[in-house]
Amino acid sequence: MIRFDTRNKKPKLYDLLALTAVAAALVGMFLLLNVRARQAAICAVLGLYYLAVILRLIMAFRGQLQYNPYSYNTIIYSGFALFLLSVFITHAVLSVGVLRHPGVYTELQIIHLVLGSAKNYMLLSSPFLLIFSAALCVSNISLIRHEGKRLVNVLGIILSFLLIGGVVFIFFFDYAVSGSEREVMLHDLIANLFSAVYLYFECMLIGAIIADAIAARYEPEPDKDFIIILGCGIRKDGTPTPLLRGRIDRALTFAEKQEAQTGKAPIFIASGGQGSDEVVSESACMKRYMTERGVPAERIVEEDRSTDTAENMRFSKEKIMELDPNGKVAFSTTNYHVFRSGLYARRVKMRAVGMGADTKWYFWPNASVREFVGLLTEHRLKQGLIFGFLIAFYVVLTLLAYR
Repeated sequence: MIRFDTRNKKPKLYDLLALTAVAAALVGMFLLLNVRARQAAICAVLGLYYLAVILRLIMAFRGQLQYNPYSYNTIIYSGFALFLLSVFITHAVLSVGVLRHPGVYTELQIIHLVLGSAKNYMLLSSPFLLIFSAALCVSNISLIRHEGKRLVNVLGIILSFLLIGGVVFIFFFDYAVSGSEREVMLHDLIANLFSAVYLYFECMLIGAIIADAIAARYEPEPDKDFIIILGCGIRKDGTPTPLLRGRIDRALTFAEKQEAQTGKAPIFIASGGQGSDEVVSESACMKRYMTERGVPAERIVEEDRSTDTAENMRFSKEKIMELDPNGKVAFSTTNYHVFRSGLYARRVKMRAVGMGADTKWYFWPNASVREFVGLLTEHRLKQGLIFGFLIAFYVVLTLLAYR
């Protein structure tokens, strides 16, 4: 099992630049040299290149979990590895065809097959996307019924319509085309580029789901000095809601297990201020709940200023720094909230690992969508570079295919 926070250096991918340069040089050499079976040689070079990049991304994903699992890099590495896997599968099928029938496939035919691969995968995955979109809508409707109409609670519905709309668009747009060669070329460029971007987004969404699931299911090492319990709304009588009670119980269960294994009893940081409609602070509510279950009051520290997750982490860190700057920290929250909470912990430079309490099924899908949206909005430069590369790649290949 991969353990979090066991690595002090962030994984770097600079070696991929050298690998890409070598692959490009070899392909260029085979194109310039009019040698026999050069199609097979080019296919072999590109196949090995794709496979090497996929394996390197998997290694980087593993290294990122060991360094900082609550990073959008975990989504990028896993999502892009899936994207390249689809490219590699297409390339492997193409290579088999070239090897079996070397005289049939010309360079132009190979380019056309590569250009259309993203569109083929998009259409092949459309039944899964339709089922996924329907399930996402159902979960969001349930979420709205229980949590109210807020923008973050309808992200899944918006994404569902975008997913379905993309499939419908490419189906009708690419259904038939006629006109001059230039018009056909422009049509193919739009269809293939749209499909590639769509497939990339699809893979990144799956990457967000993977990152959320890994973060939520992780069990921290039983060596913690502090456990932060993230607050949420309480009942009108000052008692914890089922959601908050789940977070507290998860922390208590972990602490009991740790103490039984190592004899080390952690200090609880009850983190949560008092809302305008709450009779007491969330921290006071949590402290009372824990003391009623036998936790000594001296092992509970109240942090009663925070109003959101970011402040939970910032103000809890201040409390911890006063007690033990070198203490090992975990935090307890609801399972769908672990990844995002970990992001906020790292932003205040606190290396804390999370544990997730079980909750209703309809929270999960929307949480993954939020991380997916967060990836796009917070890493605009990276996404811009990727889109720029995709546009350049498809423009160059399309021009070559219609030269």
